[in-house]
Formats: sequence, C-alpha cells, structure tokens
Amino acid sequence: MSETTAETGTWVAVCALEELTVERGAAALVGGLQMALFRTPDDAVYAVAQRDPFSGANVMSRGIVGTRQGEPTVAGPLYKQVFSLRTGACLERAGYEPLDGTPDLTTWPVQVVDTVVQVQTSHSRDQEDVKS
Repeated sequence: MSETTAETGTWVAVCALEELTVERGAAALVGGLQMALFRTPDDAVYAVAQRDPFSGANVMSRGIVGTRQGEPTVAGPLYKQVFSLRTGACLERAGYEPLDGTPDLTTWPVQVVDTVVQVQTSHSRDQEDVKS
C-alpha cells in the first residue's frame, strides 16, 4: 500500500480495481480503519464503514448491493437495513434501532488512479486499530 497526502487528507492505495468484483463487497483495513469497498456496474467504487451500526458486527462487506430510485445501496447482511453507498445514510431501518444512536455508515472518498483504488482518510497512524 502506498500513500500520498492531499490538503484534506491522505490518499491510500488499497487495491487494483480488477480485484473488486462488481456488486460484491471487499473488506479492507486502511490506516487502522475497517472499511467495506463496493464496485458497482458503472465501475464506481465506494468505501463505507465495515461496522454495521445495528448489530455492531464488522460485516458490511457481506451486504447485498442494489439500487433504490437510482441510488446505489447496500443492505446489511444481518438485519437488512439499507444504506446509501454514496452518503452512508440509512434509508431503511427495517424495524431496528442502531446500537450507538447513529444509524448511518461513515463513508470515505474514493478515486481510481491508473486502475488503482485509492481511499482518502485523515486517519493518523497513531490511532488504534478498530477491533471487532
């Protein structure tokens, strides 16, 4: 993994675009943060938190990719809440409440440079790794 620093954060090379299967998630540990990466049929790539805010489990990369009125989404694999891949907003709570009061997923900017997927994070290497 290589890093480049921008004014608003650090771009970290995570993987090759071809390593991400369309409409399947992949887990990544980037600067100590657990992320779920998703590639959609239009080759857009999204990075959201791996932790499901409703179950507390790090399972979002196992979610089901879909769309809702044109919005790319992922459904949580445990209780089936639906989240926007663009914003992380919870679009459907499926009758559950989040464990920590925040139903939305954290998202990170993603870019593909020369077929390399990069995620921008302001994460400091001094932060502790997220434990499941």
